[in-house]
Amino acid sequence: MSALRDAMRDLPEAVFADLLESEDAYCLVLDLPGASADTVDVTVENGRLRIEARREKGLPTEFRYLREDRALFLDAEIPLPPTVAGEGADATIERGVLTLTLPKSSTTGGTQVPVEDA
Repeated sequence: MSALRDAMRDLPEAVFADLLESEDAYCLVLDLPGASADTVDVTVENGRLRIEARREKGLPTEFRYLREDRALFLDAEIPLPPTVAGEGADATIERGVLTLTLPKSSTTGGTQVPVEDA
């Protein structure tokens, strides 16, 4: 798991993430404020986890930005251990927190992971 933990360090500093492990799966929890199931894509393919997220930001018409530090997009690709395949993966997002469960397996292949509102 150290390779996965090390890869998590390459996420942008603005992304807060937790990595958990059980005997059967990894669980990745990412804070993505403003993101929803409609604005998040998660794919597991060729030993890599790809997360693309877009957050919605509203701007009142009477205001303009003087400084903007909250990124609108996340496009991250994380290498996965060989024991992780996309089959059986599960993702939910609730109030901007994405919880992704990746079962450990001996098979490999690409899989689109559906993201649902909790």
